[in-house]
Amino acid sequence: MPDTYDAKTRSEVMRRVKGRDTKPEILLRKALFAIGLRGWRCHRSDLPGKPDLVFGKARLAVFVDGAFWHGHPSKYWQGRSGDYWDKKISRNIERDRIATEQLLADNWNVIRFWDFEVEADPYQTALRVEEALQQIRTGGRITETREMSLAEGPPTNQ
Repeated sequence: MPDTYDAKTRSEVMRRVKGRDTKPEILLRKALFAIGLRGWRCHRSDLPGKPDLVFGKARLAVFVDGAFWHGHPSKYWQGRSGDYWDKKISRNIERDRIATEQLLADNWNVIRFWDFEVEADPYQTALRVEEALQQIRTGGRITETREMSLAEGPPTNQ
């Protein structure tokens, strides 16, 4: 399926897509603040993937990934939106996988959330971050990452 916009219009549309300080990110930050968690930094560019939140002392990187942009099977599947999007989302998924691997190799802990998980229950998501920090402080390792593979087809109602 070809792009429905000409190149100039597509560029303007894409320019408006936020890459940081999205609604789910802000909801998570507010929930973390509400439960008393402090000390994170946003979008540290010196770390692979520029994690959305970083707890430096605990070496915890938290990502909030948009379901379409990062290939969640309920929002995206190959062939649905055309070759351009298949390539773009495939690159995003590969970039996520590489960033996670690099962080883990550098002894960082990694948690990845889908945007819809955060929007559905920011408080519960914040509690998961708090639990991860507690586990790290007691000598544990955290790796709550999901399998980063491209969706193969339309979602099923199971």
